[in-house]
Amino acid sequence: MADDIVDLIMKIVLLGPPGAGKGTLAKMLKDALGLVHISTGDILREEMKADSHLGREAKQYIESGGLVPDELVTKIVENKFATDSSLKDGYMLDGFPRTVPQAQDLDKILAKTQVGFDYALYMESTLPVIIRRLTGRRVCRSCGAVYHMVNRPSKKEGVCDSCGGELYQRADDNEETIRKRMDVYLENTLPIAQFYEAKNRLRKVNGDDETEAIRDALLNEDKK
Repeated sequence: MADDIVDLIMKIVLLGPPGAGKGTLAKMLKDALGLVHISTGDILREEMKADSHLGREAKQYIESGGLVPDELVTKIVENKFATDSSLKDGYMLDGFPRTVPQAQDLDKILAKTQVGFDYALYMESTLPVIIRRLTGRRVCRSCGAVYHMVNRPSKKEGVCDSCGGELYQRADDNEETIRKRMDVYLENTLPIAQFYEAKNRLRKVNGDDETEAIRDALLNEDKK
């Protein structure tokens, strides 16, 4: 891989509906550039593992079956950016912001921590493609590896290539639930996309394309 690609620094927010390929793209960019892929779930687990004040507060909600309040999630994201110096070398933020107020809070966090931000990458994808991708998805119960019955099947049906664990279909990977999730996503996320577009900080890509093609286009464009 060319040195100008390896040295490329990207600081982006990933936007896109379930099944658009955000996780797959994030893994590819992490492998290519060494970027940190952070999601709200990752941050919550890190804080709870560290037994921090924020982690203990979040744990109370999670263990009681409740949702972690937006205000607490924002505090945890702020702490992540304030304490993780590696983010200055590039990051992909996935799962935050989920509302326009959170996007405004993120602007304040980035200005305060001086980590920097390039753009929000909006992976637009159509419902038929999303349904096809998610209904065919299978996940390993043991290691969490992700497969697809058509696009990336395991060598032995129902068995993980990496650890031999059982592959299963997530309960929410059915067409009815996917349609509902898409409606909720569009209602919540379109205002965020419009927020970044108004700031000339939105880049749109076709999430229906193969993820490798999206990765190559991003790398070739950003190295210019």
